[in-house]
Amino acid sequence: MSDILSKLAPPAGSRKKRKRIGRGPGSGWGKTAGRGQNGQKSRSGGSIARGFEGGQMPLQRRMPKRGFTNIFKKDWVIINVEKLEVFKDGDVVDLESLGKHGIISNIGDGVKILGNGELTKKLTVRVQKASGGAVSKIEKNGGSFEPVGLK
Repeated sequence: MSDILSKLAPPAGSRKKRKRIGRGPGSGWGKTAGRGQNGQKSRSGGSIARGFEGGQMPLQRRMPKRGFTNIFKKDWVIINVEKLEVFKDGDVVDLESLGKHGIISNIGDGVKILGNGELTKKLTVRVQKASGGAVSKIEKNGGSFEPVGLK
């Protein structure tokens, strides 16, 4: 058994030796070490910065820059109260039930109910936000709005 283990070797051609550049003329990679004759890239420390275009004004400086992007802006999923008519009287409307009925596919940063349309059912609505008009229409039918924790 130990005789076999001592003869283990990777298959021929599966392991390649590292190319050692700059180690004399016999290696084929001596003298300029594959860097060419002259120029910035042949010098030590001579690297070109990302986006450098040879002195031409770089693209990122040529493009117009206007306005700004608010990274704190929330991506609310908006639903009108008329969409809640698919629920039965007395149902609890939450993120899970909205997904089951196909009203929302993703919740983004949260769901907000707006007051567009009519609502005739008594529902308990548990989502992140609702407008004043939506809350009044939900409560007009004997339902209630309970805000759940925001992200």
